[in-house]
Amino acid sequence: MKMVHKIILGNVLVILFIAMGYAFSSQKFDLLQNKLNFVEVADSLNATLLMMRLSEKNYFLYKDASDLPLIRTDLAKSVTALNDEKKDMIRAIGEANFNALESSLNGYEQEIAKLEEAGVYTEEMQASLREAGRELREQSASMVRLEREQANNLITDSRKALLYFFSFILLIALTSTYFFFSKMFRSLRRIEKAANSISRGNFKKIKGKISKDEMGSVMAAINSMCEELGTRHEQLIQSRKLASMGVLTAGVAHELGNPLNNISMVAQNFIELYPHLPEAERLEYMNTVLQECERIRIIVQNLLDFSKPKTADFSMADINGLIRHACKLVQNMLDVSCIECRLTLGENLPLLLMDRNKIEEVLINLFTNAMHAMTCGGFVSITTSLDEKGDYVIIEVADNGSGISEEYLPQIFDPFFSTKGTEGTGLGLSISYSIIKNHNGKIDVKSREGGGTIFVISLPVSKEREGTDERLPNHGDR
Repeated sequence: MKMVHKIILGNVLVILFIAMGYAFSSQKFDLLQNKLNFVEVADSLNATLLMMRLSEKNYFLYKDASDLPLIRTDLAKSVTALNDEKKDMIRAIGEANFNALESSLNGYEQEIAKLEEAGVYTEEMQASLREAGRELREQSASMVRLEREQANNLITDSRKALLYFFSFILLIALTSTYFFFSKMFRSLRRIEKAANSISRGNFKKIKGKISKDEMGSVMAAINSMCEELGTRHEQLIQSRKLASMGVLTAGVAHELGNPLNNISMVAQNFIELYPHLPEAERLEYMNTVLQECERIRIIVQNLLDFSKPKTADFSMADINGLIRHACKLVQNMLDVSCIECRLTLGENLPLLLMDRNKIEEVLINLFTNAMHAMTCGGFVSITTSLDEKGDYVIIEVADNGSGISEEYLPQIFDPFFSTKGTEGTGLGLSISYSIIKNHNGKIDVKSREGGGTIFVISLPVSKEREGTDERLPNHGDR
């Protein structure tokens, strides 16, 4: 379901709950209004009954016959009020209570009629009238008191019911808001993580289930972009590696020259001296040719291995052995550039879980950068050691070259940033940074202009790794 549909559905549910609350409140308020109307009528009736009882007392006390018409007048008002408000009163107090009140009023009226017919009263008639008046007054007062209590109870119950109702609505709103926004925030965090990963040159797709809402569309677009960027990234890396082959070729040509010269001299001597050579010396000449050919094969094979794309292959490996192999690969370049390689490798270092090819390419990239920053007579120093806690193997690659300006250091690992101008692609150190990060390691740089540069690589002494991207070779320049 699309997010806009979820929002519309949520609003519809909220409006529905509010309408239900309004209907409930209206019903309760109508009932309360009826009870208040009855209380108002009953108060008026009570006032009239009180005047009747007062006239009654005056009649018996002063024996004034003029009080009987006053009682009759008030009685008529009470009967009229009862008839006028009959429906509302029955709805408020019920038909049984209304009939009881009406019966009491009729009984009182009958006693008054007896007095009017007799003209004089007896003690029995007086007692009977007072009893009827007392019963009427108590009946009316009891119903008023009962209705007041019911009205108060209704207000209390309505207040509680509204509190429960709105608490329920609030709970539903908070719960639905939590589930809606928590899912949205989880999607945003996944998108943020993917964006940060892409900014570091790691084009991993967003894994897991992708929803069918707008966030899902964004994540699907990011995955498609990652796939395309990964393909373009691989092409750039391979093109950069092929460009670097030109640098390696100069050293290889120099290195191939020695065995080829040896083969040429051995072949010339073999031809000239062949008739005079015993069989053992002939075999020695051929073995020399074979040895020199093997040297050429190894040089060419190393060159081919370096130029081929490689997939990730993590295994436990000796970092010192890997450094020695990388140094051999660039030894020809060092010789041509008149640069010395100094190794200070720590002893008894633990094996590391790593992709040998990728770490070797990081080292070759740093060696190449160092050589580009130096003139003939410089040196590259490689040092390995274990940190104090034993959690990381530290690799330092230092040179005494031209160094890097302090203003460029914060950008040195950014993609396409280069201090070489048009001669550099700006991919080398960015790719190296990604490779080291994918090994759960760290790479830092220390440098000052004219004072050389030191790259410090920290690789974890751990058998666990996370988030390795199989499409991140390689090698380049800073």
